[in-house]
Amino acid sequence: MATKYGGYMDRVVLVDLTEHTVENYPWTDEDREKYIGGKIMAAKVLNDHLSGQEKAFSEENWVVVSTGPMTGTGAPSSGRFDLSCISPQTGILTSSNCGGSFGYHLKKAGIDALILKGKCPGHTWIEIDNGEFFFHDADEDGLWGLKSTEGQEKLESLLVKKWGTHRAFGQLIIGPGGENLVVYSAVLSGERAAGRTGVGAVFGWKNLKAISVTGNHTIPVFDPEKNEKWNQKWFSYLRKHPLTGNQLPRLGTAGLVSSMQMRGMLSTKNYSAGQYDRFESVNGETLAEEHNIVNKGCLTCPIKCARTVDVNGRTVKGPELETLVLLGGGICNDNLENILRWNNELDELGLDTISCANTIAWAMEANEKGIWNSGLSFGKTEGLSKLFEDIAYRRGIGNELAEGSRRLSQKYGGTEFAIQSKGLELAAYEPRRAVGQGLGYAVSNRGGCHLNAGYLVILEGLGLYTDPLTYKAKGDFTMMFQDLMEMISATGQCLFTSYAFFPGFLITRPNGIITRIANWAIPHIGWAVRFMNRFPLTLALHLPVFPQTKGIQYAVGMKMTFGRYLRYGERGYTMDRWVSTRFGIRAKDDALPKRLTEEPQDPNDPRTKVPLEKMKKTYYRARGWDRDGVPTERTLKRLGIL
Repeated sequence: MATKYGGYMDRVVLVDLTEHTVENYPWTDEDREKYIGGKIMAAKVLNDHLSGQEKAFSEENWVVVSTGPMTGTGAPSSGRFDLSCISPQTGILTSSNCGGSFGYHLKKAGIDALILKGKCPGHTWIEIDNGEFFFHDADEDGLWGLKSTEGQEKLESLLVKKWGTHRAFGQLIIGPGGENLVVYSAVLSGERAAGRTGVGAVFGWKNLKAISVTGNHTIPVFDPEKNEKWNQKWFSYLRKHPLTGNQLPRLGTAGLVSSMQMRGMLSTKNYSAGQYDRFESVNGETLAEEHNIVNKGCLTCPIKCARTVDVNGRTVKGPELETLVLLGGGICNDNLENILRWNNELDELGLDTISCANTIAWAMEANEKGIWNSGLSFGKTEGLSKLFEDIAYRRGIGNELAEGSRRLSQKYGGTEFAIQSKGLELAAYEPRRAVGQGLGYAVSNRGGCHLNAGYLVILEGLGLYTDPLTYKAKGDFTMMFQDLMEMISATGQCLFTSYAFFPGFLITRPNGIITRIANWAIPHIGWAVRFMNRFPLTLALHLPVFPQTKGIQYAVGMKMTFGRYLRYGERGYTMDRWVSTRFGIRAKDDALPKRLTEEPQDPNDPRTKVPLEKMKKTYYRARGWDRDGVPTERTLKRLGIL
């Protein structure tokens, strides 16, 4: 029976890579009503499949490529899609979100999600044309071994030759990093990357080089007239907000570098400090004034935060905040031109810039301390381009660096300065000056991710400025923000749309009386946030600052309130955790390196370290997890997971 909802194509496909067969996977309206789509849908599929014995590099490791119901409905920034599987970097359930066009074209082909199982017998690429599948030899067609741009251009030429004309299509592809099983290798769609946690290596192990998809299906909308009017209003709201209408379009994510420097949150010299004395050489203002060519954005994006720059005479995607910081002050480099070039080289090789930069920073410090003689030193950047190639092709010390900082520190020592959680290197925000962000890093389901962490830095200095060093209320707010962001991702929207959650005057008037009251009050209202987290359905309302709820009603036709939105996110987040507990994840794994929890950033201020254990207790209680970080049976039943 066809779905009664808008936004869905009513087809989920299970692809057996071993046998080159395709069948429909059952997915009903009841499933949609509980698991919406995107990463929450993927968590449900993998929850039903995984026992906890599977390895990342195995035929039993399914990859779920899933869209959200908002994709293709005209909603702002609604072009994202998700890839979920067991990560070779962390060994647990992961998801990696991407802003390329693949998800939109998958829906145009009449498909909501792909489930990939097994392993291709030889190097393969898959063509999907209006829901029909074709399996091609990636060696015979000259795709295997190519870097990302060259590979995508080759893929396009193959399709144009077959079709006899050019048609719009989406694509996924891996570079040499994925082919050679670098544990932090990416899957790319155009210039956008599903970069974190090594999904590219899973593609590589499965001998899957690329997937192309095209189609001409109409993506249904529940109430087209109301949906169009609401989207117009929503676009206008985002364009008028100081964050989504000014800061991000003007400077991109790189605009946060200066604010992070001012707050002591700018990760420097492998997180040994929070400020970089040459930050102005690599900040967003310098990037915008001296190098940005034009702003770009993903599908239906009014924000257009992406930068374009010149590298060797080619116009390419510019670096995001994480890359600027971690390949800047993170390794004591003040040469922005180098960062522009390295960012492009890492994309071409299909490597995650965050984990790669942090692993190299660890190696530099290990060399400095005499733990591992890598020959790498802070501030000495000659030869890094060759080193990136060595990592992608696993040559020399690159073969070891390809395993990430956790495995290197377990082998050589230096775990206290391997800046990772659950095997995933942290993002650029130094958490000793934003302890709520530190909690989020530690409890994040996929490891040291700033977004899956809940992004509490927006309260702790990069939006509002509550006390960034207090532990009070941080556990409760972390849960709420994680659940909101979980649901935004699951619907197929960009998390930057949530930046407009805070009324604009709180951002533009930081010294205003209302802003000062809000900053003072937030640490004291943990009890109220905990009540909302525990009983979200009591919030049976639409918030003017959160257009997402009405957007779903008009596009999809599901009844949605702010409270129901939270509950969806909580269900998805808890299911992720529940699956990973089968792989052994417990409270001991919700950890940070000792540098961040035992060494104050400021030796004269003992509060400048992350009081992790104190915050974890509050967080577990808020989530309904036991002391060991496992969701209780009562919680699982309350959320309908059991």
